[in-house]
Amino acid sequence: MSDVERTQDRMAGEPWLPAETVEIRKRARSAVRDVLAPHARAIGQSTESAASFPWKAFGGLAEAGLFALPFGEEFGEPLSYPMLATCTAAEEIAYESSSMAGVYDGQCILVPQTLSYAAPELRARLIPELISGRTAFSFATTEPDTSSDLTAERLGTIAERTESGFVVTGRKRWITNSVVAGWVSVLCRDGHDGRRATMLLVDLSSPGVTIGSPDIKMGHRGQITADIIFDRVEVPAKNVLLGAGQGMKVALSALVRGRIGIGAAGVGVAQAAMDLAVDRLRTRHVFGAPLGAMQHWQFKMAGYATEIECARSLYQKAAMILDQGGTADIEAAMAKAYGTRLANDLVRDAIQVYGALGFAQSVGATGESVRLEELYRDAKILEIFEGANELQQWIVARQLIGRDVTG
Repeated sequence: MSDVERTQDRMAGEPWLPAETVEIRKRARSAVRDVLAPHARAIGQSTESAASFPWKAFGGLAEAGLFALPFGEEFGEPLSYPMLATCTAAEEIAYESSSMAGVYDGQCILVPQTLSYAAPELRARLIPELISGRTAFSFATTEPDTSSDLTAERLGTIAERTESGFVVTGRKRWITNSVVAGWVSVLCRDGHDGRRATMLLVDLSSPGVTIGSPDIKMGHRGQITADIIFDRVEVPAKNVLLGAGQGMKVALSALVRGRIGIGAAGVGVAQAAMDLAVDRLRTRHVFGAPLGAMQHWQFKMAGYATEIECARSLYQKAAMILDQGGTADIEAAMAKAYGTRLANDLVRDAIQVYGALGFAQSVGATGESVRLEELYRDAKILEIFEGANELQQWIVARQLIGRDVTG
């Protein structure tokens, strides 16, 4: 989208952001332009397969240092606000490719949080692999019969304790990067106490692991997902995260961070749609005047510009709270639900601005394409994964009204 003005640059001021975050945005935008943008449209139109995994863009973002952001000084650079930096990068990636932002969320937000609970020797071995982009990682909580509801009793993947560790049996579904991943953080029902869950790091080359065929989805085609089947897979005790029976804490702490990242991705998608719409409103003429002369669109876009500012501030606030050592369950829920709903609304109206051209993948006679049909296909999943938006609203309502009333 290099030929479209970034309205954010003249509309949005962020004087309160740390200087390091401002610099990270510049670096991320430059990296996205150089290593992702040349491949983004092909990624958005591809059919999912192991061969179509976007390794060039994946490796390029890693080489640019964006995979090191969540780890701060320990494995990357001395950042005071690593979560804020990572979410800022997610927004910039989503501006060009929402599905690559989904890949980044798994690799650089969900999995790094689970690795924070890993034994030191595992961290020393695996984190450099993740940062370099040599190895893709997966995060697996969802199953065929459970997704937003992750209570241990509903989990069908079971980790039975043995003298040397665990034996895992079960199936996980919709698992990002699984078709190419080397490792997965997997949530299991504890076979010793079925009311609790255990999170394990599993080497996907282990005997008994099978990766299913890639899911063929409406959108987010670069975020390739598939089932992972575990058939009595042996996992050493050293691979337990935090401790046996502590898996729910690990999973939920990762998901809170993931929700902020997806909220940031929603802002990136919304900003992309806004910029496309404004360009059309300025250049398309109807009834002797620019389309943007119509007050309906003036007011509509002014409202959306305000909402983008709100959505961006929400994810930034939530990320900063975590960086300062606080908890951000409510802020994360707000950021995720608000930012992703906005992305869908704004893309839909941007298509209306473009009319038939916005609905088309490309025009047969000219090859014209404005990416909006890709944005529209991609935006919907943002309201669903990392906990459906209805769940996020329930989280907010429980705090607002009280769990004694809401349940």
